[in-house]
Amino acid sequence: MLMDFEGQRADEEVKYIFRRHPITAIKGVFFLIVMVAVGYLPTLMWPGDSRMFLVWLAFSVVGLLGLGYCYMLWYFSFYMLTNQRLRQVRQKGMFKKTVVDLDLENILSASYGQHGVFATIFNYGTILVQTSAGDLTMSMVSKPETVYNELGDAAHIARKVEEKENED
Repeated sequence: MLMDFEGQRADEEVKYIFRRHPITAIKGVFFLIVMVAVGYLPTLMWPGDSRMFLVWLAFSVVGLLGLGYCYMLWYFSFYMLTNQRLRQVRQKGMFKKTVVDLDLENILSASYGQHGVFATIFNYGTILVQTSAGDLTMSMVSKPETVYNELGDAAHIARKVEEKENED
């Protein structure tokens, strides 16, 4: 995958980008539904008052803004697997972002699990990456088996490269 990103090393290439399951942004959909319903209540209480349409419209716009905010948090939060590291980028608000980098040769083990009926139906799960520095838990990841396999393959290759460099 040809892609450049800020902080990329000279010989680093992106292998795989993945996100949490879109269902994690469902709060925005519920917020929109609630706002549209609440905005419609004054129309039921005062039928025939044309100003109530503007009230409903205002509530609907606020609901759409909430939906957009939830989508933005989901879209700008992602995981990037390169040939050298795993990078977690989490958008935590309009102006707050955290980035965690984990070198692949430091991965001791990885595991994944899908717990529950919804996780199985919608194909999301949790991936746990263990390192000597600590654990990285990636929750509600789409297609966890595919991500787990990609991560395992990349870590295996990184360890082989590290061993070869240490031999030379």
